[in-house]
Amino acid sequence: MTSRTTDDYREMRRSGIECVVEPSFWSGSDKLYPESFFDYFEHIHDFETERADRIAGMDHYITVSINPKEAVDREMSEAVIDRLPEYLDRDRVVGVGEIGFNLQTDEEEWAFREQLRVAEEHEAPVIIHLPHEEKPKGAVRTVDIIEEMGVTQERIIIDHNEPATMETTAATDCWLGFTLYPGKISIEEVMPLLEEYGTDRRIINSSADWDDSDPLAVPKARDAMIDAGWDRSEVRKLLFENPLEFFAQSDSFDYAREIAAESSTTESAAGAAETEPGTEAE
Repeated sequence: MTSRTTDDYREMRRSGIECVVEPSFWSGSDKLYPESFFDYFEHIHDFETERADRIAGMDHYITVSINPKEAVDREMSEAVIDRLPEYLDRDRVVGVGEIGFNLQTDEEEWAFREQLRVAEEHEAPVIIHLPHEEKPKGAVRTVDIIEEMGVTQERIIIDHNEPATMETTAATDCWLGFTLYPGKISIEEVMPLLEEYGTDRRIINSSADWDDSDPLAVPKARDAMIDAGWDRSEVRKLLFENPLEFFAQSDSFDYAREIAAESSTTESAAGAAETEPGTEAE
């Protein structure tokens, strides 16, 4: 969200979005120094969290990483990854990501493996970025590394799936993400994949970057799925319950606990209301 305006936050909130998780990503130009990453982490952790709440009353969380597009300098990658653990202890950091491949170089693979290791040691959720070029090959290489390292697949979401990657990624126990992005994949293309591969451990998300992205893609997907005849409970599962369950694996994701507390209070109140007439009759 660092690339978006305050109007985007307001429109997202009006469309029903209460909470956003912002992964570390390429900021429009390559960072030249390790300290640039730390300044960026501080900005999205502090300022964007405050801005989301102040402008739109939205909860805002982040994940931290050296993005695969910038994992080209081994020395800089080492310096950034060495400090990731201290950020994983911050109250708004809910995981590691995005990590993975861009051009599928050896340097990217080293950074990918090291960040998977850090995430596993801290039992942190992970967001994995499938490459934009040669995506099926990148999916195979990604899954091979995950399986070779023996990391906890249930804490991983492999994102940016398309039809050509599904056979590979769906064979894992990882969560699978579909990033709705103009010119790349639409909800109309995702719906048949969900019908074929199911909705368990599937997450639909949007992008809010510097290009022609759409931060309202998720509520638009909600409307499109309902219009297409999808059961509302399945739509809620994909767009709300699944991401809630995935990020609830982080102790820092307070939003999940707030929702659970609200649900418990509502259920208790409903139970009291159901017994009240009987009490009065006595």
